[in-house]
Amino acid sequence: MKLVIAGAGSIGCFCGGLLADAGHDVTLLGRARVLDPIRAQGLTMTDFSGLRCTIPASNLTLTEDPASLASADLIIVTVKSGATMGMADLIATHAPQPAPILSWQNGIENARALRVALPDRDVRAGMVPFNVVPTDPATYHRATSGDIVIQGGSGTLAEHLSSPNLPVVSSDQIEAVQWGKLVINLNNALNALSGQTLVDQLMDRNWRTLMADQMAEALTVLKAAGHPVGSTMPLPAWMTPHILRLPTPLFTRIAARMLTIDPSARTSMAYDLMAGRPTEIDSLQGEIISLGKQTGIPTPICTRVSELIKQSPDTSLSPAQIKP
Repeated sequence: MKLVIAGAGSIGCFCGGLLADAGHDVTLLGRARVLDPIRAQGLTMTDFSGLRCTIPASNLTLTEDPASLASADLIIVTVKSGATMGMADLIATHAPQPAPILSWQNGIENARALRVALPDRDVRAGMVPFNVVPTDPATYHRATSGDIVIQGGSGTLAEHLSSPNLPVVSSDQIEAVQWGKLVINLNNALNALSGQTLVDQLMDRNWRTLMADQMAEALTVLKAAGHPVGSTMPLPAWMTPHILRLPTPLFTRIAARMLTIDPSARTSMAYDLMAGRPTEIDSLQGEIISLGKQTGIPTPICTRVSELIKQSPDTSLSPAQIKP
């Protein structure tokens, strides 16, 4: 298929590169600061399992011109939440009507926003479970495990997109899957505030307890709001806080069976905070805070974490400094 990655950042470049490696005709629509290094040296994808794959620049279309959307058989939107409506306008102007649109973005609201802006198009939500970080110019590293999930619909999009290095599956319960990912992604902000790698953070029971308390707060709100929560791991979502609170030796044995994490991995929000870029805190903690207000359920931890992120603090806080 002719695929356009609409908003080529870390996730877009990594997934776009592996889709090109699988034989698709891939266009990366992005900014010059991201595309110029790829033009110079090709696009390299690595991961925790030892994957290393380089796609020559000549095998990709690299462009800043949204008119490139006109050639798409499929559009995969990977911009940050704040840029979703701008990308929707570009798709409405340039993209062919029959081309499906996949949202491979954090949070719940992005696919909804795209559907409102593009009411006559096939817009499907998706969930990317893994973390991708830039390690060198034109090099993107997948630091955690998991398969991409996309919303079911007509055709066999998941089967067409899936490959050994980038498994993609479909689900008829995509919103529950997205809520499950959002609950896990609430740790993005805690990891950013900690200044630690994910592994170091997870090996500290005090951090895990705060993670568990924040997750339990969110699960209580989502239950009150009537939102089912699907798990992105082998165990049900409601069990995760209990596992996080276990003594470290027992937690380590259980966690090793559920998730693979690169020793150097940090969350994308940690990199955004260090670089002074806008974060997606309103699409994560902000969603839980809003639902808490609607349902009358207090959200003291999510509120405190959101406030700290928006203050752009030094990223070396302790759990005791964060917990309200």
